[in-house]
Amino acid sequence: MDWNKNDGLLPAVVQHAHDGRVLMLGYMNRAALQVTLDSGKVTFYSRSKQRLWTKGESSGHTLELQSLHADCDNDSLLALALPQGPTCHLGRDSCFGDAATPALAFVGQLDALIARRARQRPEGSYTT
Repeated sequence: MDWNKNDGLLPAVVQHAHDGRVLMLGYMNRAALQVTLDSGKVTFYSRSKQRLWTKGESSGHTLELQSLHADCDNDSLLALALPQGPTCHLGRDSCFGDAATPALAFVGQLDALIARRARQRPEGSYTT
């Protein structure tokens, strides 16, 4: 990774691992990257708090890392993750609102809905 750019911070885009929605953008330093890899929970360096910040540390709405990829210049990251609740502090699925939803995202959302209903087996559901 090229830590010499941007004061040792790499932009990290977080994308939903199943449906491709862009969830948020944060910044990682070396320590945040290592905590993310070790814990499996997406962790950033908070520029405002001046410390490591694991998404969901207060809300419980963590981002469970599925895979992590560097770009061709090794100066930015793409984290594919599964959100455990809303990603945005405003209670939305994405910090970018509905604009971050690809046209075919509904396929992944439908798959997740069917899987959830198969697990929970709610009365009257077509999956039970």
